[in-house]
Order: sequence, then C-alpha cells, then structure tokens
Amino acid sequence: MMGGSVVIVLIFLINGVFRGAGNAAIAMRSLWIANICNIIFCPLFINGLGPIPAFGLTGAAIATTLGRGIGVLYQLYNLAGGKGALKIRISYLIPDWAQIRPLLKIATPAIFQFVIASCSWIFLAQLVATTGGDHGSAGYQTALRLMMFFMLPAWGLSNAASTLVGQNLGAKQIRRAEQSVVQTAIYSICFMSLVMVITFAFGKIFISFFTNDPLISAIAVKAIYIMSLGYVFYGIGMVLVNAFNGAGDTWTPTWINFFGFWLFQIPLAYFLAKYLEMGATGVFIAVPVAETAICIAGYIFFRRGKWKTIKV
Repeated sequence: MMGGSVVIVLIFLINGVFRGAGNAAIAMRSLWIANICNIIFCPLFINGLGPIPAFGLTGAAIATTLGRGIGVLYQLYNLAGGKGALKIRISYLIPDWAQIRPLLKIATPAIFQFVIASCSWIFLAQLVATTGGDHGSAGYQTALRLMMFFMLPAWGLSNAASTLVGQNLGAKQIRRAEQSVVQTAIYSICFMSLVMVITFAFGKIFISFFTNDPLISAIAVKAIYIMSLGYVFYGIGMVLVNAFNGAGDTWTPTWINFFGFWLFQIPLAYFLAKYLEMGATGVFIAVPVAETAICIAGYIFFRRGKWKTIKV
C-alpha cells in the first residue's frame, strides 16, 4: 500500500482538479472504475486463479493499488485528450515557483485539517479500546464504518459546495457563492435527516451484516444510534468546511477543527469515559456533541463573511 502511495495521492488530486473545473462526472467515473477493478481483482489476488498465485492479505493490497492505478490512467487519458476545459501539456510539468508558493500557502492549513481530525479519531479509538475492551473496539469500528458509508453522499455535496464557491468568487459573484452554500446545506440537511431515520429503523439489520457476535453487535448498535443523532450537523459542517476551503480560506476550518476536536472533543470523551465511568458510551456521546459544536462555530464564521474577501 505504501508502494502505491503516489497512485493514492494522484487519484484524489486529479479528481480535485476535475471538480474544481466543474467536471465532477469524470471524477465520479474514475472512482467507479478504480473501485470496480478493486472488487474484481480482490478475489483473484487473494485466493488465486489459474496462473495467478494466492497472495492472501497481500493480494488485497495489490488489488487496491492496481484498481486505483487504472483509475488514475483514466484520469490521465481525459487530461491528455483535452476533451474538456482542461488540457495538460508536457511543458506544464516544469516547476512554476510563482504558482507553487500560493498553492503551498493554501494547502498547508488544509493538511493540518486532516491531521487534526485523524489524530482525534485515533485517540477516540484508543479510548474505546481501553475502556470497552476488544468488543467495544470492534463495535465502535463497525459503527464508524457504517456511519462513514452513509455520509459519502454528504461528502459529495460538500465537494460541490467547494467547487461552486471557488468558481463564483472567481467570477465576482459573491452573492451567488453564498447562495450556493446555503442551498447545498439545505440538500445536505434533507438527505442526512433521511439517513438518520433509516439508521434508527434498520440499524440492527445493517450491523448484522458485519458481525454475528452478540456483544459486538450490541455495542455497535448503541454506537450507531448515538452517533447518528448528529448526522444533520455532520452534513452541514462538511459543507461549511469545504466552502471555506473552496474560497481559499483554509485557516478558518483548521482552527475550528483544532478547537473542536483537540480542545473539546478529546477532553469531553476522556471526561465522560474515565471520570464519569461511562466507558465507550461516553466516547460515542462526545462525537455528535463535538460535531454539533464544530457546525455551530462554522456557521458563525460563515456569517461573518471573511471567506468572501480572501484573495487567491
């Protein structure tokens, strides 16, 4: 997987390019191709077939890297073909430091956004493991994977908000940029509300697909019920964060994440799990509470409008 890191970086980087250019369809198709190839390759390289030896777990890594590699080739084909607004040339590969400096200025805070959020989730996973044991950890990870799956469309909507904000601000259509964020947030609210209802109605059934262990299942169901209470706020928060990023205001969501995750979510989870002796349940509660606070903070900064004045 580490050997294929370049492919992983490229598939998300180039997809960001296509979305920024307003061609999200190619970005979607490249991911479809990468994942379909991964699904096909996995049983072939894990179990082996004909001349292909069985690699076991290593085969899963090979399949994932090959699938993403094919997705990148599809992206490069569309870039080289120049059928859309983007036309890449060999001369473009020469480093342009005048462009690289502002790119780094924008990208550096965005990197910290992911580092902050990832470190927070790692700490929560460790806290669940120490207070809930193996069953608690397995149940939490199961619920988390299910939650992330349901949030994928909201993630897509938030990417659309980023593209719309960037393009409208570039066209000096500030009012339209703001309206696009509000409209996208409304769509996200509607979708995530529906997802929350579905989760409460069929949560136990969904969990049963992942485990037959009654202890793990009970913890996973409790986790998904508690964490799904914040679905609406997750969706709104994602739209606002990507709106800031699309405007080039990458420092605002970075500071929001820092205070929301490290100075609020982690201490709250530790307090509930350890001092109030709520164990893994305390960690589950901390997730929607912190995400709600982050959403509220994002809305306040969005209304202040500093993001409208950022020059890229």
